Amino acid sequence: MCAAQPARCRDGANRIDWYTRTNQHPISFHPHEMTAAAVPARCRWHVSSGIAHPAHDGTPWCRVPHTALCPARPAATPLTAQLTELRRHLALRTRRLLDTGAFTPHSTEPAPVPPTPCQPARPVVQLLYCRYIASRPLGDIRCVAQTRLRHRCARPVLTPDAPAGTWTLMSATPSRGQLTLPASEMAIYDLGQLPYTEQLRWRAQRCPLHAAASQVADLALTEWEVFDPLLHHSHMHPRLPTTIRHRGRSK
Repeated sequence: MCAAQPARCRDGANRIDWYTRTNQHPISFHPHEMTAAAVPARCRWHVSSGIAHPAHDGTPWCRVPHTALCPARPAATPLTAQLTELRRHLALRTRRLLDTGAFTPHSTEPAPVPPTPCQPARPVVQLLYCRYIASRPLGDIRCVAQTRLRHRCARPVLTPDAPAGTWTLMSATPSRGQLTLPASEMAIYDLGQLPYTEQLRWRAQRCPLHAAASQVADLALTEWEVFDPLLHHSHMHPRLPTTIRHRGRSK
């Protein structure tokens, strides 16, 4: 059975539990179950075999998404008195952490360095005969393993001391349908030529050091999404990132 991935909210430092939904996308919950009668119907979730499902499962308890309670976010749904009180409690806890200097909101942290113009913000990667889309540039994909100090590993997955993939142009036509896409070819970071163990390392989103440590737990969920050319068409690029683009010229 899959277990929750404990973490802290980046906006308020309150505890959250990460689970995977049926569509493979992660969702964060308040770490404790709530009485279903005190939760609006649209905010009720339940977890079965480690997978989060929207709606109530008929038990007296349910899970509540952290986004509905986070004091750093506007409440999208009118809350009951019990959830309003819990939201106030979380806000007070965040305020105490701010006053003591134990927490710095994510919004006040320095903005990340934007990717270079020729590097995709969300590259498409091929490994283990499947295509995935990353949530960030290749060099920013970070290891999810837990260190000895119980922090998340700060090392990147892409390192100069490990075999690298190759940018190449591949067919963008989906295999399951007959729809015609605007681009017949797209740039893909191909890892299919690497050893099987290296492809497993990338799929597990681990640095070379933690790839060999099988007993080390993960402190975060992997960020891969299964690539769908119809859903992710805005991230399909017909040119290789290594192509030099000249201003004032069109191809």
